[in-house]
Amino acid sequence: MPPVELPREENVYMAKLAEQAERYEEMVEFMEKVVKTINGEELSVEERNLLSVAYKNVIGARRASWRIISSIEQKEESRGNEDHVALIKEYRGKVEAELSKICDGILKLLDSHLTPSATSAESKVFYLKMKGDYHRYLAEFKTGAERKEAAESTLLAYKSAQAFDEAISELDTLGEESYKDSTLIMQLLRDNLTLWTSDITEDGADEINEAPKKESEEGQ
Repeated sequence: MPPVELPREENVYMAKLAEQAERYEEMVEFMEKVVKTINGEELSVEERNLLSVAYKNVIGARRASWRIISSIEQKEESRGNEDHVALIKEYRGKVEAELSKICDGILKLLDSHLTPSATSAESKVFYLKMKGDYHRYLAEFKTGAERKEAAESTLLAYKSAQAFDEAISELDTLGEESYKDSTLIMQLLRDNLTLWTSDITEDGADEINEAPKKESEEGQ
């Protein structure tokens, strides 16, 4: 018999349990089930944040691994240890494949479920910013045309989210907690767009510098 799908509430509960146990891959799985079974309904703020936290932790571990491996690779190259460099490149490729899979997963969810179902300006800004973030994570390790495409997608998502100007007029109608959430999102968006545009060269995102560690970890 096929496995019985848990109701929405139980998947949310299991995601919270997985978070407490620091089993973030499973947290992602539970929240993906929530997203895929809501039939066009918008996620609650709690569900949206659980999804974001799950992916942030899963991607964060791989990004940290990639930075360490890349740093060691550069040191070995400077020492002329070609055999070690070849091994490191292969290992780095494994981590990059994992990064690509994670980013592709959330980007597909954003395009197929989350962004289309967003009804509030706050939610739309949140998801557009999230889309920009995960394209930016791809741009950190991609090369050539793929890197340029990821950079351009990052800028497009961040600039689209700048429509938050329209959302500001709605803030007066929000409750205090929603107001705080909205203003935080807007500030993070400003910070990310400033960092990203400053890291791209004049010839159109052909060269990308890695964002500061503090921002990349906290600016999700």
